[in-house]
Amino acid sequence: MDSTIIMINLFGAVALLLFGLAQVKDGVSRAFGARLRTGLATGTRGGLRSFLSGLVATVALQSSTATALMTASFVERDLIKPRMAQIVLLGANVGTAITAWIVATGIEWLSPLLILSGIVLYRGRSSTRQGGGAALIGIGLMLLSLHLLSLATEPMRASPALAAFISLLDGALPVALLFSAALAFVSSSSLAVVVLILSLASAGLISAELVIVLVLGANLGGAIPPVVATMSGPVSARRVTFGNLAVRALGCIIALPLADYGAEFIQMLPFGPSKLPVDAHLLFNVLLAALAWPFSRPLATLMTRLVPDQAEPDTAPKYLDAHELSTPVIALTSATREVLGIGDLIERMLIRVSEAFEGNDSSKLSEIATLEERVDKLQQAVKVYLSKLGREGLSDENARRSIVVIDYAINLEHMGDIIEKGLLEQVSKKISLGLRFSDDGHQELRKLFDLTIDNLRVAQTIFVTRDFNLARQMMETKVEVRRMEKQSAEHHLERLRDGRADSLQTSSLHLDMLRDLKRINAHIVSVAHPILDESGLLIESRVRAVAE
Repeated sequence: MDSTIIMINLFGAVALLLFGLAQVKDGVSRAFGARLRTGLATGTRGGLRSFLSGLVATVALQSSTATALMTASFVERDLIKPRMAQIVLLGANVGTAITAWIVATGIEWLSPLLILSGIVLYRGRSSTRQGGGAALIGIGLMLLSLHLLSLATEPMRASPALAAFISLLDGALPVALLFSAALAFVSSSSLAVVVLILSLASAGLISAELVIVLVLGANLGGAIPPVVATMSGPVSARRVTFGNLAVRALGCIIALPLADYGAEFIQMLPFGPSKLPVDAHLLFNVLLAALAWPFSRPLATLMTRLVPDQAEPDTAPKYLDAHELSTPVIALTSATREVLGIGDLIERMLIRVSEAFEGNDSSKLSEIATLEERVDKLQQAVKVYLSKLGREGLSDENARRSIVVIDYAINLEHMGDIIEKGLLEQVSKKISLGLRFSDDGHQELRKLFDLTIDNLRVAQTIFVTRDFNLARQMMETKVEVRRMEKQSAEHHLERLRDGRADSLQTSSLHLDMLRDLKRINAHIVSVAHPILDESGLLIESRVRAVAE
């Protein structure tokens, strides 16, 4: 029964440590996420700045995994060069070690004060104050978990089962390294494992050599979660995380035979044997950074060869990064960029159909179905992405913007359906049957095609700039489209009454294409509705009120 209670206390303290780490990460992301991401993306022009950017970001987020995933996403977008990305992760590794070293300096007594201060800040209204409060609470919980870990491991000194297990690890150091790596991988935190090793070492339960080996394993295991997280991502992101894992693995292979000598050396330093795990953790990562830094360029080249380019699926979103969801402004900007790409696909579809109509070239229609599939999957990805923002902590302005982005994506998807199921079939029929429109009818449709493409380009601008004057002009264009469609239909009927053979053959096609182009324009014009609605200029019905 006593051993059961001890294990519950131990695992509870570790769980509290992991929860505290998560609180710090979430709080800092909410309060300073945009600044951290901007600093990380722009602070990589030189090697030293890249190293410091990774170090600072990791100390702030308390997670080298979060820094690795952010860096990988920036490499994917060409915001960071692969060589600099490897240096950023070297800095992130040192940042994790510095955090462990600071936590182990005996400042557990600050825990109540930090938790109290955090709760006071968290009751504020601004997201920055709430994020800062959550981060302070997280740090306080981390320090409290250290105290609980110390209490939980104290009775374990007399445990014969633990002594036998540690003796087994002492006699099989590679197994000990893999065991520690597995713990770091499962917990997704090398810091948590190092702190656990610190508690065991402080209780005098493990030898100095085993401490070094377990710390090496924690470093190795901490590099695995980013690799797993980017496994299904772009090649450029996988190269970054796999390169970091390769560097740590090579460092562990070199350091493992020297663990005994390393323990003797560190114990000679004036920091005291009780802090051996965090000292070893810091020294290993500093030496690893110093040795690997000069080889960052060859490493990036090697990763290019080991992880070759592959044909990325066209349906994969380019800008939707799950790690940006903690910062709604950035997430909405990324979603906006993705939706603009969907608009470009719709424009491409319209141009292909227009060219096929003009030149009777069916080859222009061959990619319409593929483009429509991309449109469907991308707009679905945007909707799912923005739905994860939720509504808690989201400002009214950001909530409205989220709805606008989703609505525009849906309207673009409807346009794609109309092009594929309507215009594509109509133009294919014209080409396959060798039908010829009258000169006037052909010209009318030609003008409406051109106007539709121009309107879509203006809509893309309105969607980004939210320009009021352009939005009002777009609403006036809707009237122009309606007028053109009505006049063309009337002229077509006149040609039918005149007995024009070419108009008789293409009658249904002509009217169907007019209808579909009008429907597409209605979806295009919808981008102006939110802007005019906010200004109070949009009425619910075009029908004029009739006096009773």
